Amino acid sequence: MERDYWLRQQPDNPLFPELEWSRPENRLHAGKLLIVGGNLHGFAAPAEAYAAAEKAGVGAARVLLPEAVRKIVGTSLENGEFAPSTPNGSFSQRALDEFLLSANWADGVLLAGDLGRNSETAIVIEKFLATSAAPVTITKDAVDYVVSAPHTVLQRPQTALVLSLSQLQRLAVASKTTKPVTFGMDLLHLVEWLHEFTTAHRPIIVVKHHDQLVAAVHGQVSSTTCREPLPIWRVAIAARGSVWWMQNLSRPFEAWTTALIAKN
Repeated sequence: MERDYWLRQQPDNPLFPELEWSRPENRLHAGKLLIVGGNLHGFAAPAEAYAAAEKAGVGAARVLLPEAVRKIVGTSLENGEFAPSTPNGSFSQRALDEFLLSANWADGVLLAGDLGRNSETAIVIEKFLATSAAPVTITKDAVDYVVSAPHTVLQRPQTALVLSLSQLQRLAVASKTTKPVTFGMDLLHLVEWLHEFTTAHRPIIVVKHHDQLVAAVHGQVSSTTCREPLPIWRVAIAARGSVWWMQNLSRPFEAWTTALIAKN
């Protein structure tokens, strides 16, 4: 059976080398990324995302954290901004205005994770995704919020989920797909599942399975052999992919595929 929707990529042989050649040379034209995440008890993910986005060649990046984190980071976080927080240090519902204002500045948004578990944060994320038209990448525990309410992303344009296989399993169950996602499935069956899912639903999906990074965009699927073991990968890939994507909004499949092997 021919699967012309599936392309295989090797680390030293990009499928779309022209994207590298056509990258913006001036940072003024390289896009603005808003990175959202963190809570009072942890904000490593947005910090990691900022560093990865800078390395990937973003034009400008800002980090939006809950107000409760300000007393810890002070002015040490470059381009850090703050939004209203709950008593336990997560984003509160009142943070929505700051989310939307900051997203209006940006060409893309990355919900980088370390959000903690909070019902108010869940509400502000759902309202933000329903209100903002910005391209949004979602990873780490930010994915857990949308998996619990899949209607927020299944038909939302310009949305990317960089997630673990277990999160993909839960998304499959929550979205009532007929075929399950299992840890024992081979690459071929995962590719087929992603082809069907992203044909029926709008989100871009990026997931790692064994030694393969797999990107699925509107029914097209690419698999890329990992250069080396990647025990921790989601934040870096999400940040890099966000940068490549907003620099190539009309070619999301090519952008995410290229981001999986890009050295910067």
